[in-house]
Amino acid sequence: MVKGRLSGKRVLVTAAGQGIGRASALAMAAEGAQVFATDVNPAALDTLQGVEAFALDVRDEASVKEGVARAEPDVLFNCAGFVHHGSVLDASDDEWDFAFDLNIRSMFRTIRAALPGMLAKGNGSIINMSSACSSVIGAPNRFIYGTTKAAVIGLTKSIAVDYVAKGVRCNCICPGTVESPSWHDRVDTLGKQLGNREQALQQFVARQPMGRVATAEEIAALVVYLASDESAFTTGHPHIIDGGWSGQ
Repeated sequence: MVKGRLSGKRVLVTAAGQGIGRASALAMAAEGAQVFATDVNPAALDTLQGVEAFALDVRDEASVKEGVARAEPDVLFNCAGFVHHGSVLDASDDEWDFAFDLNIRSMFRTIRAALPGMLAKGNGSIINMSSACSSVIGAPNRFIYGTTKAAVIGLTKSIAVDYVAKGVRCNCICPGTVESPSWHDRVDTLGKQLGNREQALQQFVARQPMGRVATAEEIAALVVYLASDESAFTTGHPHIIDGGWSGQ
């Protein structure tokens, strides 16, 4: 029997209920990993097959500690996040605080809980979800989101350099626009503002030089690579997968 690329690895995925998190949980399970798929909404996990699914709220310290203790991960994929629309003049203090708590502080919580176990084993891979909209490239009306995702890159680099000689790697992924339920929600919201959903859809697609958005499965393939030993010499980097958006 041929072993999968992730055979023997225990993987904890946050926000596995939909989109990139779901696709990645399934892709890693297909490669032989024991996947612990979590989401703040456990009902979203009901149809996931081949994984161990349970509720985890990345904004709650006790929930994070309990989830990490259950999974004892060799690989941690931090996928939870939220996209706020608007410029600096549109942003509220509450939106700013919520975004930083969900998009960046949640990673601080999960990594702080999972890292001691990885260090005890002498190996581990931490994968954080950032975005091309970050310190890589600016995007209109993504002030709060882009700021938090730039912070993810800084967090990733800091952890990578601190533990590079101790067997633990830390990388982040910087996608462009990806087709997912949350993306369709954003298209719907913009469509209401413009009075035309098709125009809103065209605006999202137009910024992608390939003329299309990514699929969640395309991002999941990169997650599998970073989780696997194939990427053993890779740490501390934002991996851009944006269809050429930031390369123009």
